[in-house]
Amino acid sequence: MSVTYNTILEGDSVSLLKGVHDSSIDLILSDIPYGIGADDWDVLHDNTNSAYLGSSPAQDKAGAIFKKRGKPLNGWSEADRAIPKQYYDWCLTWAPDWLRVLKPGGSAIVFAGRRLSHRCVAAMEDSGFTYKDMLGWLRDRAAHRAQRLSVVFERRGDFDNRDKWEGWKVGNLRPTFEPILWFVKPYPIGKTIADNVLNHGLGAFNERALLRYQSQPNNVIVCGMESGEGGLHPTQKPVRLMRALIELTTIEGQLVLDPFCGSGSTLVAAQASNRQFLGFEQDAHFCEIARERLDDVPLFRDAIA
Repeated sequence: MSVTYNTILEGDSVSLLKGVHDSSIDLILSDIPYGIGADDWDVLHDNTNSAYLGSSPAQDKAGAIFKKRGKPLNGWSEADRAIPKQYYDWCLTWAPDWLRVLKPGGSAIVFAGRRLSHRCVAAMEDSGFTYKDMLGWLRDRAAHRAQRLSVVFERRGDFDNRDKWEGWKVGNLRPTFEPILWFVKPYPIGKTIADNVLNHGLGAFNERALLRYQSQPNNVIVCGMESGEGGLHPTQKPVRLMRALIELTTIEGQLVLDPFCGSGSTLVAAQASNRQFLGFEQDAHFCEIARERLDDVPLFRDAIA
């Protein structure tokens, strides 16, 4: 099977990748599942628990951001400790094909959760990628899920410990930072980045383009959603952020692949930046949202010299 471009294909990413030609993609930019149980599609292990992804009355009251119950860091069983290794194994199901379809010097830029991003790094390196850098995305809004420890003791009727542990919380600090993992496909031995730019148009980065989105060429990008942009997907990313990454690493007319495209933010950003695109998504509902969003973006034009 071969695929055409400037389209979204509904189906399993691992299977659809098989139809992409070798060394045909200039950039892979994807917000991959984090493996932390954000929803059913984010469960990437075979260990289950009757409480996992459930909800409590308190969560229901808190609204959508507290909709699902995850696992505590120490897990609920010994089998839970295998989840990070299973996430690594899952990454290995697609990482070799990512390497195959990218052109030499092409980038693979991956949004990965803080908890298991190191497993993604290991899988990508073990598949042949070079780990170039970790960028930081600072967002202006982030839900804070940490429960007050004093409330736990108060519910138990333990008022002495309630007072003693006032100000302490169970959980994490407010998650305003997300890692963005930047990998590159190695270019031929004996060649330089300058050689690869001449041969493939890839390998360097466009600092001038990045400075259109922020004042300094820093590896931390501060960006939030535009008014009315959010609410289309549980893990939606800003189009402006995706445009910055696309324009940092590619030139007009080059081809951007998002194998986990969700509601299509990467594809919208690519089309708005005058790049070609290809997206894979297994959920029909999100495919339709992505197609509708693309209809509102000017169609791809011939690359400007």
